[in-house]
Amino acid sequence: MEDVILETRGLTKEFRGFAAVQGVDLKIRRGMVRSFQISAVFPHLSVRENVRIALQRKLANSFHFWRSGRILDHLAAPAEALLDAVGLSDLGDELASELAYGRKRALEIATTLALDPEMLLLDEPMAGLGQEEIGRISALIRKVSAERTILMVEHNLSVVADLSETITVLTRGRILTEGDYAAVSKDPEVVEAYLGTGHG
Repeated sequence: MEDVILETRGLTKEFRGFAAVQGVDLKIRRGMVRSFQISAVFPHLSVRENVRIALQRKLANSFHFWRSGRILDHLAAPAEALLDAVGLSDLGDELASELAYGRKRALEIATTLALDPEMLLLDEPMAGLGQEEIGRISALIRKVSAERTILMVEHNLSVVADLSETITVLTRGRILTEGDYAAVSKDPEVVEAYLGTGHG
């Protein structure tokens, strides 16, 4: 029996008349955690404190803000390992609000990874990033995908080509086609919809 935590059949969602998705069928496995496009970190806490708070969510008694810092010392090593994994080990004492946008996205991924999910849902992780930051975040996504499935919504076609194994193309909220990049990039409907060259 499939271990499915979310299944949609004919999913439709509209925003002020714009159809984001229409009639989409989708199955997601248990263990999904979502990273939102809008920053979800605590801006006035340090980078390290953000990661430690995320790690606390796995503890039986949830958050321990009122406890002595010494009680939470056992979270120090995993917090440092996560910071190192996302390239933030030298910025642990910086306030999250002071981070550059790309580094803030890396922190969001670190706090998401702290929950040790089987699957990561990334909502346009490259939005608003410069070319150097895109390279850094792409490398990070590739690294963490070795141990988990990643479902990513992304409009940067070069990133999609570089990172994706299976691509589902949506247009006007409907599934147009699905497959690897080689297949979907040659699909005439995809070419017309995304590259605008289907009319000759």
